[in-house]
Amino acid sequence: MNILIVDDEPLARDRLRSLIDEFDEGCVVGEAANGKETLQQCERLQPDIVLLDIRMPEMDGIEAALHLANLARPPAVIFTTAYGEHALAAFEAHAVDYLLKPIRKARLLEALQKAQQLNRAQLQSLQQAAEPSAMRSHISARARETIQLIPLDEVLYFRADHKYVAVRHLHGEVLIEEPLKSLEQEFASLTLRIHRNTLICQQHLAGITKDAEGHPQLLLRGCDEALPISRRHLSEIKNLLKQLSKHP
Repeated sequence: MNILIVDDEPLARDRLRSLIDEFDEGCVVGEAANGKETLQQCERLQPDIVLLDIRMPEMDGIEAALHLANLARPPAVIFTTAYGEHALAAFEAHAVDYLLKPIRKARLLEALQKAQQLNRAQLQSLQQAAEPSAMRSHISARARETIQLIPLDEVLYFRADHKYVAVRHLHGEVLIEEPLKSLEQEFASLTLRIHRNTLICQQHLAGITKDAEGHPQLLLRGCDEALPISRRHLSEIKNLLKQLSKHP
């Protein structure tokens, strides 16, 4: 079993590596210090197991695990942390196990053996991304065998298209397999519904125009496309634009 160790503290990574060296369950193929490095290393090294710390800079372990679940072959995730209150969120993110620091040798061995058993079952429990317990900082989309990360502040809008949702961002567009409703719930403080199939990010809101037939359309900064507005959402959007004009 190939193992990736992730922790922002070098001493913690060294301790885990020394413990694993005493086992026959696998070998350490790499290390990472935060969530973004984790995704990069997983794409490059294809580990079977990720020992993943939770509280880290740039991107925490919970969000990294949720993005890893988008891989065609996601690794088994074992969280390692000093903070017990994250346990529920960890298992919602499809963690195989959850180890509290300081990690005991016997408990680590048990977790690695458990992960090995799940790997033989092709990690079926990791194939679907969990509902996030907190708002993510990025949207992730699968691009062949890799993960493309889009910072949330670069997202212009989400638009449902059959079983997919198109994510239009400042540098292009990707498709994800997440329901529009769940995206609306997760990003409620940042987004606004303008149509039954369209959710826009409020920070890019620019104004309202009309098409040739007089139907209202929304303009977004950084977007060359005018988006249809349904009548039921029009008054809410106008009120928001008024508020923004008072507080530029």
